[in-house]
Parts: sequence; structure tokens; C-alpha cells
Amino acid sequence: MLALASVCRNTPRYFAEKLHNAMKGPGTDDKVLIRVLISRSETDLLSIRSEFKKHHGQSLYSCLQVETRGEYQVALLALCRAEDL
Repeated sequence: MLALASVCRNTPRYFAEKLHNAMKGPGTDDKVLIRVLISRSETDLLSIRSEFKKHHGQSLYSCLQVETRGEYQVALLALCRAEDL
């Protein structure tokens, strides 16, 4: 119920938090990264990237560069599209 309220109030912030939580601490929750980046890439990923940087002090793109490797990294960075300066 709380997640639904968060989505309704600020959808980009909700997904920025999901992405951040998927990458914090040891390991990465690959399923969450893939699900969010693919499902939101056409609709509001630019807003999500903006919220991510605003609340976490670094870009989603740079976090993906640190947290992922190989072809998986290339694919996720292509979905993310660009570094937010």
C-alpha cells in the first residue's frame, strides 16, 4: 500500500529509489535493474535519471558503470542512454 502511494505521489522518485536500492550494499539486484530500465526507458527514464541524481548525488549512468560489467553493462548503459552532467 505504501509503495502504491509513493508511485502515485512521485513516480520518477519511486523508480529512482528502486534503482538505488538495487545497487546499494554488496551485490546488485539485477532483476530490478533490468525490469525498471526496460519498462521505463520509453516513458519517463529522463525524469528518473534526474531524480536519481538529485537525491543520490551521482548519476544513474555512473552508478551503472561502477556496479555492472561486460555486455550486461553495455546493455544497461544503452538503456540509460546518457550521462547526466
